Amino acid sequence: CHVFIVCAPSGPRYIMASTIPLIALNVTVRKKLGLYLNPKNAVAADWTAVAEAMDFSYLEIKNYESTKNPTTMVLVDWQARATDATVGKLLSILTKVERNDIVEDLHSLILEDVRRYCERQKKAADPPLQVPEVDSCVPRTPERNGITLEDDPEGTPELFDAFICYCQSDFHFVHEMIRELEQTDYKLKLCVFDRDVLPGSCVWTITSELIEKRCKRMVVVISDEYLDSDACDFQTKFALSLCPGARSKRLIPVVYKSMTKPFPSILRFLTVCDYTRPCTQAWFWIRLAKALSLP
Repeated sequence: CHVFIVCAPSGPRYIMASTIPLIALNVTVRKKLGLYLNPKNAVAADWTAVAEAMDFSYLEIKNYESTKNPTTMVLVDWQARATDATVGKLLSILTKVERNDIVEDLHSLILEDVRRYCERQKKAADPPLQVPEVDSCVPRTPERNGITLEDDPEGTPELFDAFICYCQSDFHFVHEMIRELEQTDYKLKLCVFDRDVLPGSCVWTITSELIEKRCKRMVVVISDEYLDSDACDFQTKFALSLCPGARSKRLIPVVYKSMTKPFPSILRFLTVCDYTRPCTQAWFWIRLAKALSLP
């Protein structure tokens, strides 16, 4: 059983690795795992042994052999389909195949990723400290109630069909989504952060509240700029953590322009709505609207 000790202002915290989803591991750790496991090794277990321990079939493993980085692909697909894809389970598998050298060498890097993941989760869950108002005769509005334009602080919170994850450079396409999905017979209700969210509250708190409790789906607008956005990265990973294996079809990736960078591997297992293909453009909005209209 692997336990991490994470330093916090209130003192050390003991965290069970089995409670930390694999999504917490960043690109650096995954690349280093590949450096250890990708080479065929006659002495130590390689990536194929790890894949077998993750219950991948013989044919699946043979298919991974043709990929540039089989270790990364195995981790991505395992994370997508296994409910027990956690950091603790990965460490247990490495121990099982007698690769304790990897566990020891990468321990500090993995610990740092776990610490950062826990910090992000805490920011998303906890409201910021508030300074008491002086001489205020207006009752304070609970932060998670009055956060959107149509919210009734004393009634039912505003609900949406989909949260739109986008970066600022793609905002013109978000405008097109609004026209095609809200202002047509589809009559869908989209949550567009810059339009619908009131200013003045913690971004992480609002975002997690909207994605988890207010929106049935999340549309991820993929572009080169999206890959450099910390906010989009947080939103995507948070939504994925709510639906491992995409069982609830919560995330819908959308590509609307050609990209020079690789498609994010973390979303590779999801069906993409592609606007860049002329032969399927006529069906793009119909498919997207149908997916967002599902219960």
